[in-house]
Amino acid sequence: MLAQKWIYLVSQQLGHGFRGMATVSAGATNRKLRPLSKMLGWQIHSYGGLEEVEFSENLKMPVLTSPNQLLVKVMASSVNPIDVAMIKGYGAAILNAMRCKSSIEFPLTLGRDFCGEIVQKGMGVSSRDLDIGDEVWGVCPLHQQGSHAEYVVVERYCLSKKPQNLSKIDASAVLYAGLTAWSGLYLTGHLGNLLGAISPVGGGRGKKVLVLGSAGGVGTLAVQMLLAEGVEVYATCSTDAVDMIKNLGVDYVLDYNDPEHVKQLSSAGKFDIILDCAGKGTDYATIVPWRFEQYITFNSPVLKNIDDNGFATGMYQNALSIVRNNLTSISAQNGLVKWGYFAPAPQGIAYLQNLVEKGKLLPIIEKVFPFDQTADAYARVDEKHLRGKIVIDYN
Repeated sequence: MLAQKWIYLVSQQLGHGFRGMATVSAGATNRKLRPLSKMLGWQIHSYGGLEEVEFSENLKMPVLTSPNQLLVKVMASSVNPIDVAMIKGYGAAILNAMRCKSSIEFPLTLGRDFCGEIVQKGMGVSSRDLDIGDEVWGVCPLHQQGSHAEYVVVERYCLSKKPQNLSKIDASAVLYAGLTAWSGLYLTGHLGNLLGAISPVGGGRGKKVLVLGSAGGVGTLAVQMLLAEGVEVYATCSTDAVDMIKNLGVDYVLDYNDPEHVKQLSSAGKFDIILDCAGKGTDYATIVPWRFEQYITFNSPVLKNIDDNGFATGMYQNALSIVRNNLTSISAQNGLVKWGYFAPAPQGIAYLQNLVEKGKLLPIIEKVFPFDQTADAYARVDEKHLRGKIVIDYN
């Protein structure tokens, strides 16, 4: 029995990469030995302002709870606007209802996408598919604990092997924003018809798409995806980002601070899709001066309405909003108004991986913060007007 117990303990250490008692440091914390069950990370314990984000060196290590999960040691992770919004309570009503099926609401670790190394995997994950030691990139659904900690547990469908031609920094900055853009274009917008929605084939050649807010994390990836598919791309951004978007290969880049951009885009004719990556919202579709078949915005009122008014009243207001906007749009001889969302779909991950490996997609990184300055990374995202992504380097 003693021998069996010793073998079991050794196997557990192997599964965690012999982490045992680790020497670590973060910020002003002193180097010291920590037990196997603890890790470093950033969490919130209540909703509020950015001051709610707290560092801890004694977070409980996440554990596998199903055979299709993996434990990943995080090497880099990005900060997305949704992280800052969730600190302030955005989506709390729905996300907490989903979250409490498996855990309590607080403490909550944020962070949606990451790059890391597998240190443990469930029995349902084949070694021919993924194995311990593999470098991976992945995403954390909104209702699950995130990646702004040393380790994160994720479902198998939420990650894949990291593209070899990406650094850990670049790999950590693609999937959340990329899947948001992919979902808006292919799930909501049907740019590639049914095949583009259910498989990683993409599509859309010959279509015409206008991207509003093309300089942010979602916008920069959206225009690269569209260009790779042979779509005729028009993009708006602020004055200081025009050259950056042109360097991505967009021929028609308009400065939204220039009043002439309205006239220039009007002369382009009808757009198959106007993709709102600038947070204009559904109401903007009723006053937008350009004609379109579809107007898709990622600034949906769904979660906020439910937060403010409860589920029943909030859903009623959501239905009323989308019907009103569509009636107004159609009466102006325009197309449908739709909401786009982040979707952690494996076919979306495969699509982005294909583009990356072909050299057709690369994230724009505005700044990389060290792990002990994660709070500063949140502050930069909160300032808005990003030029690409904000990344946290854990090494």
